[in-house]
Amino acid sequence: MAFSFASSTARDVQRAGLARRTANVRAETRALAAPLSPEDQQVQSMPDASPTKWHLAHTTWFFETFVLAPHAPGFAPFDETFGYLFNSYYEAVGPRHPRPARGLLTRPALERISAWRERTDAALARFIESAPDDAFRRAMPMIELGLHHEEQHQELILMDILHLFSLNPLAPAYASAAPVAAETTRPLAWTELAGGLAEIGDDGRGFAFDNERPRHKVWLEDYRLADRLVTNSEFLAFVEAGGYENPLLWLADGWDWVRSEAVRHPLYWRERDGAWAEFTLRGLLPLDPARPVAHLSHYEADAYARFRDARLPTEAEWENAARVSAADVSPANLLGRRAFTALGAGRDAGPRQMVGDLWEWTQTAYSPYPGFVPAAGAVGEYNGKFMSGQMVLRGGSFATPDEHIRITYRNFFYPRQRWMFSGLRLARDAG
Repeated sequence: MAFSFASSTARDVQRAGLARRTANVRAETRALAAPLSPEDQQVQSMPDASPTKWHLAHTTWFFETFVLAPHAPGFAPFDETFGYLFNSYYEAVGPRHPRPARGLLTRPALERISAWRERTDAALARFIESAPDDAFRRAMPMIELGLHHEEQHQELILMDILHLFSLNPLAPAYASAAPVAAETTRPLAWTELAGGLAEIGDDGRGFAFDNERPRHKVWLEDYRLADRLVTNSEFLAFVEAGGYENPLLWLADGWDWVRSEAVRHPLYWRERDGAWAEFTLRGLLPLDPARPVAHLSHYEADAYARFRDARLPTEAEWENAARVSAADVSPANLLGRRAFTALGAGRDAGPRQMVGDLWEWTQTAYSPYPGFVPAAGAVGEYNGKFMSGQMVLRGGSFATPDEHIRITYRNFFYPRQRWMFSGLRLARDAG
């Protein structure tokens, strides 16, 4: 998007707005880490996850590497070794510490990471306020990308600490927020949606990742979409009916995964003496039947859909439905965010919960849109090189920052993964 200043006043307003947003995003990351001890922030619970301390460092490395170093004259890195330690997957930038070994980085200490963040925040503030217009114009898209990148890591912090705490026999709670009962959920109903020629993808009027572009036409057959997410009580019926023991419900890779990993229920469910509980960011709680079922792999979501004589929607069907229903972050979603959990669908007519409850699995493989062009330079590695073997999720979760959610957002994970805040919505062909 072209960037120009109509006047010095417009320039000052633009810079002030970006400065506020940058300060707010960076402060929110610190706030998410605040309830955690240094020991909590050090441990890596599995290769897919990262320590909180690493997230604090990596998001700082991003701004230092892609904004300050190339655009701020005379800028010097805080520590030359940090580029190796906290690069994630940017091969064009240089070698990096192995991802599965991030939890072994007891040094640098958390205090040093905090000092680095403070120095970087001050340097960013100075740059935004006083950089020459040409330098600011060149850097501004990368600053905006860095802020959305950091918001991704804010959700990852919650995902990763939940997984870590779930392995602790003491079942510690991340959040002290009082439990919020899910809204009473009406019986599942179906929304009829007309097919035809539809458009999906980013329209260029706001921020989007490169994998959301270009906007393009798709053909949809008539279809039906469930008016809400699948609930815990509905998924419990699948568990109790032997769904995890029935090979006819599972994709071949999914059945191999179920057997090799001895999977018998969603990731954070616990059963004792016939009673079910769920480990959450608020600790171990009785399973709430009205709350949407969470932490499912694509394999589980697909098997459950077959169990219900249904299927998962395509990402085009999902986006079309969200656009038709003018989906937005609702007050219930915001309440769920404050309570660190997704809420039930309530009794209003659907489709509900399209945005901001749980990421919703689709049946669409993550691949480029027609005409896709990766971003230039090293940040072109951000999305495009992962377009193999993964599946698309849509809609955002209660842990996704409000400014980061949009209906064109294409999240993606491997079909076996389920530590993210993922649920499912059913679809059917018309008729």
